Amino acid sequence: MIARKYEAIVFAFFMALLMSCLMSLIVSILNVGFVDNLLSIWMKAWAGAFPVAFPAVFLVAPIVRNLTERVLDIERGAR
Repeated sequence: MIARKYEAIVFAFFMALLMSCLMSLIVSILNVGFVDNLLSIWMKAWAGAFPVAFPAVFLVAPIVRNLTERVLDIERGAR
């Protein structure tokens, strides 16, 4: 198992992996439709999206946590 201290990196990895997968599929379908080589087009798009998504999620996650805490009026340290 991976140590708990790496939680932020592991979270960012899986969030980026799944979100880039889904978004690249949707955008590929919107751009080319259901063509015969959709899988190839999608995989190429996903391969380009994931390296951008991973650092983006890693950098944006703390901002999103902060915004969520503000919207939900959560006290820091009271988790």
